[in-house]
Amino acid sequence: MRFGKLFVVKMRGMRIDSSCVQSLVLFVLVLILGSSRPVWCVDGDDFSNTGNPTAIPLVTSFIYSQISNLTKIFNKDITNSLGYCINDVDTDMNEAFNFSSNLDFLNNCVKQTKDVTKRICTAAEMKFYFTSFMDTKSANAQFLKPNRNCNLTSWVPGCEPGWACGVASNVTVDLKNSKDIPDRTRDSQPCCEGFFCPRGLTCMIPCPLGSFCPRSKLNQTTGICDPYAYQLPPGKTNHSCGGADRWASVSSSEELFCSAGSYCPTTTKKITCTKGHYCRQGSTEQRACFKLSTCNPNSDKQNMHAYGFMLIGALTLILIVFYNCSDQVLTTRYARLAKSRERAARSARETAQARERWKVAKEITKKGATGLQKQLSRTFSRKTQGDQSKNANQSSANDTQLPPKFPSSAPSSGAPKAKKDSSSLTKMLQSLENDPDGQGGFHMEIGDKNIKKQAPKAKNLHTKSQIFKYAYGQLEKEKAMEQKNQNMTFSGVISMATDTDIKTRPTIEVAFKDLTITLNHKFKHLMRSVTGKILPGRISAVMGPSGAGKTTFLSAVTGKIKGCTISGSVLINGKPDPIQCYKKIIGFVPQDDIVHGNLSVEENLRFSARCRLSEDMPKPDKVLVVERVIESLGLQAVRDSLVGTVEKRGISGGQRKRVNVGLELVLEPSLLILDEPTSGLDSSSSNLLLRALRREALEGVNICMVVHQPSYSLYKMFDDLILLAKGGLTVYHGPVKKVEEYFSSFGINVPDRVNPPDHYIDILEGLVKPSSGVSVEQLPVRWMLHNGYPVPPDMLQYCDQIGNSSAGAGNSSSDTPEPAFTKGSWQDNQEHQQLLFFQSHDLSNRITPGVMRQYRYYVGRNSKQRLREAKLQAADYMILLLAGACLGTLSKVKGDTFGYHGYMYTIIAVSLLCKISALRSFSLDKLHYRRESESGMSSLAYFLSKDTVDHFNTLIKPLVFLSMFFFFNNPRSTFVDNYVVLLCLVYCVTGIAYIFAIFLQPGPAQLWCVLLPVVFTLISNQGKDDKFGKLLGPYCYPSWALEAFLIANAQRYSGVWLITRCDALNELGYSVHHWSYCLVLLVVSGILCRFVAFFCLLKFGKK
Repeated sequence: MRFGKLFVVKMRGMRIDSSCVQSLVLFVLVLILGSSRPVWCVDGDDFSNTGNPTAIPLVTSFIYSQISNLTKIFNKDITNSLGYCINDVDTDMNEAFNFSSNLDFLNNCVKQTKDVTKRICTAAEMKFYFTSFMDTKSANAQFLKPNRNCNLTSWVPGCEPGWACGVASNVTVDLKNSKDIPDRTRDSQPCCEGFFCPRGLTCMIPCPLGSFCPRSKLNQTTGICDPYAYQLPPGKTNHSCGGADRWASVSSSEELFCSAGSYCPTTTKKITCTKGHYCRQGSTEQRACFKLSTCNPNSDKQNMHAYGFMLIGALTLILIVFYNCSDQVLTTRYARLAKSRERAARSARETAQARERWKVAKEITKKGATGLQKQLSRTFSRKTQGDQSKNANQSSANDTQLPPKFPSSAPSSGAPKAKKDSSSLTKMLQSLENDPDGQGGFHMEIGDKNIKKQAPKAKNLHTKSQIFKYAYGQLEKEKAMEQKNQNMTFSGVISMATDTDIKTRPTIEVAFKDLTITLNHKFKHLMRSVTGKILPGRISAVMGPSGAGKTTFLSAVTGKIKGCTISGSVLINGKPDPIQCYKKIIGFVPQDDIVHGNLSVEENLRFSARCRLSEDMPKPDKVLVVERVIESLGLQAVRDSLVGTVEKRGISGGQRKRVNVGLELVLEPSLLILDEPTSGLDSSSSNLLLRALRREALEGVNICMVVHQPSYSLYKMFDDLILLAKGGLTVYHGPVKKVEEYFSSFGINVPDRVNPPDHYIDILEGLVKPSSGVSVEQLPVRWMLHNGYPVPPDMLQYCDQIGNSSAGAGNSSSDTPEPAFTKGSWQDNQEHQQLLFFQSHDLSNRITPGVMRQYRYYVGRNSKQRLREAKLQAADYMILLLAGACLGTLSKVKGDTFGYHGYMYTIIAVSLLCKISALRSFSLDKLHYRRESESGMSSLAYFLSKDTVDHFNTLIKPLVFLSMFFFFNNPRSTFVDNYVVLLCLVYCVTGIAYIFAIFLQPGPAQLWCVLLPVVFTLISNQGKDDKFGKLLGPYCYPSWALEAFLIANAQRYSGVWLITRCDALNELGYSVHHWSYCLVLLVVSGILCRFVAFFCLLKFGKK
């Protein structure tokens, strides 16, 4: 501190005359001593000897400089002993003992005692007093240890509280002496105002700023020296009340603190707060209230409820604007989607027209064109009349038109070979023109685009009339397409784009042999000895009575079955590759309608298409795929309607079932497995669904589905039938058109007007007994014997019962299904299956969008879902508001605890409420995640998107809670400090809630979310002396949050609060240096919990 400047300021108001010579000399002495290494020996006797009042400022400044320099002596000791509660020693000591602005209390003491330097405590005595706090582990320090001046043999009046003594006149006091306590037992006097004199010490210590230390007065009624709590020593009539007796914690020496509602600019003056200002306990100045807050006279805090309501209003307005803007964004997005559909339709139309123009251009350039241009369409023309008459003479009257002749792509001599060979139709026409009488046949089936190479010549088309008939069919098809193009609708564009150029898909053939599934630990067979194939381009129906293992069969084929032991083998395209290698092109429609209810029909289908179709597929093509599925499933009318949930009504059950199927159709699968897709659908909806599946089968998709009680028309739409008996045994596996013939071979005939599958299922269920005497148990054995499959040993007894009839049935028809496996093919693959079973490399040849792109899609979907849960979010915010208002009102901030209990309840309430709401992120979507992850979607993108959307609540919820709690509770820490701590706390507890939501069921997860914050907070509240709390407390997140809250609040208490702060932090085991450390622990624990939650998602989320 620059006391020279202070002295200069004081001297400017004095007249310089002869009486000031002594003052100038003392001033020069102070400057010299201050600039050199000081050895303090001035004792203030100059004023007592001369009585010159002009010397008082000099002596006062000199004494204050000695007192202020003592902090440099204690700096190292304070840092070592009180480093946990003092962040910056110089700053804290300056806030407690910076009296430079007003030294009136020191001036008065100089006038009163005249030997202040002999009564002020030295460094050794101060160290002795403050060390007693550390030795007793308490801030009370009512009784000091015996010392040189106050002990059992020497107890002078100056040892009493509020009194002090001086040293001998010939003794010089060195205030910087921190080792020896001087002999101070003479001239006992009451302690000066602005100083306190502890019991057991005979010196004076300045009262810190924020305290009020007047001379006490005896209360005749109680015998106590008011305002302090000490009494006069008994038997000493000449002993009067002195000054303050001690500076300790507010709980034991509250009378020393400047009272709430008043402020103390000096330690000897107290002023009541005026209106519009507030004064907390221990204040040195009054603070002006904010404009909208109310402060009555003698108020210790300002009423800031208006700011809390303003903050709530601002948050509400922002959220409403955000919600409305998001609605506008969604509306704009719908308009963009409509435009994208229009662009896709326009692109398809332009592509089709360009294709037609290209065909016309090629037709014009064909060699040897004949004169059939008038009879054929504009696409097919010939220019040479001679060729026309020649062809007309060779054909009949009804066969005068040729199929279109495309230009040959064969390279001329010397020219490079073209990349693509010419079409079969072009080659056929050229061969006819070059050799009209040749025997070359027509090697293409009518209506089939796939070339049949090396077909038998007996099946070839030899006559030109047959060729012309084919040409007529092609022309009629193109004329119809042109007419459709004239009246182009969106459905027409989709049909044109898909029918004209059907994309080929990789085919998947699934073969299984001796497939047996046994339940773990129970040795119960769910399926036994199932052998067969499901072929691409065909629809296979799996039927059977309840308990026949239909769903188990589909789960085994797709590799989704768990908890069972599987024997036998499954081959994919004749290779023992795991089915998971093809999961990107395999669609599985579960029995339950697992569809997002808060998304529309189109949004569900579009999201599935964007994540599962090929990454390099153009966007218009993806739009067309979605539109084709919507149209084929008859969902145009409800495309923009929400699917709905149990609580909120949406589309009908049948439409929901079709959306469930559409989620797999949009990925353009090669293998499609459906578990009871027609359950709950009426006959028309079922036929609509089967027609859509039939179209997929025409593109080479392998479709297998479980069906219950299909109608006869629906039954006839299937290609193959897999009929299972109870116990998972195969009764029939082959074409639908052969099933009646097979069963009639051993006497089971379908009665008139009875649906065949219903009749067979009734027999397998035991409701109908076969008239031929065949038992239900014999049917699986008959199928095994019919195909030459091995019969299990425990079923050999039925072979004797079947007798010769089984042999006859096995040879009765040559058209019955062939065995799915031949010995040669099975032996070739059997030796490689065990080695390749656990390989999961991708064989689907489809590159789906990467993690980041899927993350973007997931964020968009989750944000849309949260916006549609606005009412639920508003309820969460209202509960937080109510909790903040209640806790802010009921838990008052007390100086001795720094708001400990209020913050403890805050941690419990915020943890509980935020955990409960965070459970919804994963608990409600477990089935959806399981379905999406099994189809090949990224689990990392799913998890990160959920966490990203939850960050909105992580940012908003602390604001919502503090808008009530902070302005009702009025802590000394800033709003920003409390917000940062709450932000880290919410981030931490959200990660913990993720673990519970993923690992546990919703009921136990909610119970743990309620129990955990309460238990952890109680453990953290045990204190450092409790062994159990000391062991577990440092690892509980409430202890980190509570420490951060208290540190932020305690650092705002300075001056007279210094000992109280150190006492409270020492009792709790906290340190002011750990604020950032606690926040880092909260954030790191939140990150670690998210890693654990993601691991649980991968490990347990798919079960």
